[in-house]
Amino acid sequence: MGIAAAKKRYSTYFIKCHDLIQQLKKAKLENRLEARLRHFFKYKLLIIDELGYLPIEKNDAKLFFQLIDLRYEKRSTILTTNINFNSLDDVFYDPVIANAILDRILHHAHVINITGKSYRLREYMIQDDE
Repeated sequence: MGIAAAKKRYSTYFIKCHDLIQQLKKAKLENRLEARLRHFFKYKLLIIDELGYLPIEKNDAKLFFQLIDLRYEKRSTILTTNINFNSLDDVFYDPVIANAILDRILHHAHVINITGKSYRLREYMIQDDE
């Protein structure tokens, strides 16, 4: 979807969730959080990959919320995760923040649930079958 958006000249940015959080944390420490949030806001489509693969500390969840809230109803955001929405409390360590993030993410959302084997393991599985 991101490639299709970029081909249609939509400004698109792809980033892993952990890298995004690290950039926001660093910007906050350097007193340039607003500038970094504006950086991520400017893209029509922001793709945040691997949400929930690593736990997000409570203060970091607040930074993530600020970004999601800033983009809410103004820009498109794609999130990839293998975490059930009901389990995001465990990822963010704060049910209030988790619910606020989910509220903004799921409002107007199109949720695509993909099942099946990993495409990364596809080659291995084919070799194993032979």
